[in-house]
Amino acid sequence: MLRRPGHPHHRRPHLLRRLLTTVSNTKAGAGAAVTGTGVRSRPRAVLPALCATQITSWGIVYYAFPVLLPRLTADTGWSANATTGAFSLALLVSALVGIPVGRILDRRGPRAVMTAGSGMGVLAVLTIAAAPNLPVFFLGWILAGIAMAATFYPPAFAAVTRWWGPDRVRALTIVTLAGGLASTVFAPLAATLAEHLSWRQTYAVLALILAAITIPAHALALRARWPPAPPVPPTTDRTPVAKTRPFLTLAAAFTLSGFAMYAVVIGLIPLLTERGADATTAAWALGLGGAGQTLGRTLYASLAGHTSVTARTVTLIALGGATTAALALVPGPLPLLVVLAVLAGVVRGNLTLLQATAVTDRWGTAHYGRLSGLLAAPAHIAAALAPWAGAALAGPLGGYPQLFGLLAVVSGVAACLAGWGRSDVKSAP
Repeated sequence: MLRRPGHPHHRRPHLLRRLLTTVSNTKAGAGAAVTGTGVRSRPRAVLPALCATQITSWGIVYYAFPVLLPRLTADTGWSANATTGAFSLALLVSALVGIPVGRILDRRGPRAVMTAGSGMGVLAVLTIAAAPNLPVFFLGWILAGIAMAATFYPPAFAAVTRWWGPDRVRALTIVTLAGGLASTVFAPLAATLAEHLSWRQTYAVLALILAAITIPAHALALRARWPPAPPVPPTTDRTPVAKTRPFLTLAAAFTLSGFAMYAVVIGLIPLLTERGADATTAAWALGLGGAGQTLGRTLYASLAGHTSVTARTVTLIALGGATTAALALVPGPLPLLVVLAVLAGVVRGNLTLLQATAVTDRWGTAHYGRLSGLLAAPAHIAAALAPWAGAALAGPLGGYPQLFGLLAVVSGVAACLAGWGRSDVKSAP
């Protein structure tokens, strides 16, 4: 008997095919995402590659500097203010270059940007290692700033946000869990190498490691098709997001918080050495703080599921201030200070994910690279000034404990700004 076209049995094979297609697209092992723009491929190699490159890039280009700084200044005779100023200049360059990099990422994806940035990072570290004078040393850090903009968290976050879509928090957490180990791995490694090599030779060895890991990882693992951006939903509010009060106050809060956070990271080793720790022990404390960051990031998804975006923003920034105040007020013993450094790392780990999801939690993913670049630029400028400003202020204030007290107050002001610029409702998916 012939079945009518509208009979349920006639539609069953078609429905079965649709069901199987949907299941295959949502299976984690198949690596696909269903979003507003349709089915989107998730290249399987991206997460492990970005985990490896974030550990290596942050560990060598950023965290090796505070470890090698005492040996560097002792060997060259350059002042701590001058050498820290070069490092701050790199962060400033990174903040400025990050804005056009964000636009390129939105349009073309991360492969070319991050691969070129890796090569630039290797050249920068080798230039720093070979610098015969301060001008060349500054040039090396300018190159390092360009490399930071192209290889650190912002481009990695842009890649994960576009490829993973609604499941981005889990993927971002994985990347930042790995990135949090950068200081854990490379601060002790740099200290160990420096005990047997000069600071220049140590940087040269680190440059080889950077080249061997990051260049091929970015070139080979990020080859997947870059999916189109999701459409921006229609809205009656024509005010550009970047000019609204929630955006501007959030940018101000992140700027002050970032200044305090980065000044604490760079100031931790001199704080501990002022209180009797040797250089190697202080480096291990910095590394354990990185382990704390990794621990903290495992908690973020649960925190995000139980709090509004404003509540967790205010809470995390305020907790950052509280741990900074504790480091300022507690004189010892050393094991207790190490525990406080780990707790500060736990908060920093959550703050990193908070900033990574700030745009998507409020304004969607359509212009993630551009808006993230604009939101992060003033915070990165503040972070650029933080190492130099911290070193410059520590003396007049009477030491690093007093500096940390001031930084705790700065974090408190940032928490107040985050609460004032309340924005709990997303204006875009």
